Order: sequence, then structure tokens, then C-alpha cells
Amino acid sequence: MDEFKTRLEKIESILQFYLPKKASPQWAYLSFENLDQHINASHFENLITPCENLISLGGKRWRPLLAVFCAELAAEAKTADSRIVAERTEMAYKLCPLIEFAHTASLIHDDIEDSTGERRGKPAAHITYGIDVALNAASWLYFQAATCIRNSSMSDKEKANLYELFLLEMRRLHLGQAIDIKWHRNKSFVPTADEYMAMVKNKTGTLARLATKIGILAGGGTAEEAEKCGAIAEEIGMGFQILDDVTNLTTGNPGKRRGDDIVEGKKSLPVITHLQNHPDDMDKIAQLFEQAEKEGINSPAIEEAIALLEQSESIFEAKTRGGMIVLKNSNELAEFYGANGSEGERMIKLLFKKMMKD
Repeated sequence: MDEFKTRLEKIESILQFYLPKKASPQWAYLSFENLDQHINASHFENLITPCENLISLGGKRWRPLLAVFCAELAAEAKTADSRIVAERTEMAYKLCPLIEFAHTASLIHDDIEDSTGERRGKPAAHITYGIDVALNAASWLYFQAATCIRNSSMSDKEKANLYELFLLEMRRLHLGQAIDIKWHRNKSFVPTADEYMAMVKNKTGTLARLATKIGILAGGGTAEEAEKCGAIAEEIGMGFQILDDVTNLTTGNPGKRRGDDIVEGKKSLPVITHLQNHPDDMDKIAQLFEQAEKEGINSPAIEEAIALLEQSESIFEAKTRGGMIVLKNSNELAEFYGANGSEGERMIKLLFKKMMKD
């Protein structure tokens, strides 16, 4: 994302400030205030290292970028003063840890819950550091994310609103994950497409919604505007999850093996679509899922299941549906304050155009 290089560098510097490779006294005070004198830098390692290592492996950072662009979008709609626009956009940058730290924490927990061995091409955190360390570090990172609110120059009322927003979205995220776990534990149960969408709006859509609402509020938008934009972004997040489902069954997601969703028993949209159109395949799909779970990522059941989905064109159907959802809603979000050619509008459209190409 060369067009976003400067913005991404700024986001990275803020993430590193709140999650450094090594704990400094200043960082420790910001995060924990006064601690016993016998606490030293080495005691923070089991919190910092698993989380910082995963963040340093990369990621698209599209959600923090979305927050920044939404702040620009709202600020430009509210004022023609470029200085005020810059100040409000700066506030969105400073709140990026809320989004990216929550995302990172959820990935570590996801990998434990799904017994996933790899993440971003490297062993998952629980494989490298142990389940106990990974669980604790990821849980801590949800709370560490909120230190950026505490350290901001916002009013107490604004801070309180942001805390409430963040906590609400984290509760929703965990609800979505709870539903997903319930479904993939029961190999014979298949949700409807509408049930699947509802789950994804919480599990995946919530972080897009959080990023957008943070951006709109930081840019000077009203609570009502933030809520409306957040609902649009939730759809975008859902669209990208559908596309991720498709990628898992075609080329394989970056840093993961093709078809690992089948090993994990995930009821993705291609699977749901296939079974809605071919209900007689239910027993066959359930048997292939069970076989893949027992035999692991090299199980021949994975390719057999994918072949079934390809024959019915359910993978193609899901890809088309996901793409249309992203395209429609990204344009709606970019033009929320009108199609006026503002920088915020342009950057939101460019962000999702590039992501769709990638």
C-alpha cells in the first residue's frame, strides 16, 4: 500500500509506543502506574513478547487506516479549516492501539481455540510460548489497548464515551466467537446464511465498526453519525470475512494452509451455501469434516470437501457475494457526507479498491 506509506509508518510508531520490544520505566508507569520496586523489566516479557512478535509479523493494518480516513472524512465535512482537520485526524492516529491491539489479542485467542499451528507464516503464539503465556498475554493486550484513551488529551466525558464504546465492541466480539465455537464443535449442525451473517457481524465486523466509530467521533462527527457509519463498516467487515472464507478454500490465507477451516470444522458461507442447495450432502460433508479433524492439515478429506464445493460453484457464489457487499458499503461509507471529492472520501475508496485487488 505505497499510497498509504506515511500513514502506515505513523500508525506503526504509535503501536510501538504502547507495545515496545522492551519495557522502559516510562512505559511501565503509563501501563501500570507505581509498582513494587522488585518488579523489573524481565517481568514484563511474558506480556510484551508474544503480542509484539505477532504485530511485528505484519498485517494489512486496514482497520487503523480506516479509522484515520474516517476522521478525515468527518473533519472535512465539519470544517474547512485544515488545521482543525489535521488535529482531529491526529487524534484518530493516537487511538489506533484500541483497534489493532484488540485484533491481535483476538488472533492469539483464536489460534488457541481453533488449535491452529501457524499465524502469518510462523508458529502461533501458543506453540512458541505455551498456552498459559499466550492466553495471559492476549487477555492483557485487550486492557493495554485502552491505555491510549487514558493517555489522550480528550475531555473526561469523551474518554468515558470511548471506554464504553470499546468495551461494548469487545463484548460483541466475544459473543461472535462464542457462537462460532458452538457451531464448529457440532459437525452435524449447519447455520443458515442469515445466522452466519449475524455471527460474523459480531466476530469480524465489530472491529471494522469500532475503527469507523472511533474515526468519525475523533473527526468531530456526532454519536448518531458514528453509529450509522459503524453499521455500514460492519457490513464491510462481514464482506471481507466471506472473501477470507473463499481464500481459505482456494489459494489459502497468507501464512496458513489451504483448507484449514475444514480441519477446524468452520461453517463458512461456501459450506452453508452448498448444503442449502444440496442438503443430501450433509452426511458426506460432516464425515469429511470429522476425518479432516482427526488427520490434520494433510488429510485427503480436505481436498475432497473442496472439490464438492467447487462443483456446486458455492465458492464462486460466496466470492461474488462478498465482493458486492464490500463494494456497495465502502462506497456508501466514503460518500456518507456526500460525494464531494474530499480527501477522506478518496482515501476510503482507494483503501478498499486496493484491498479488493489484493
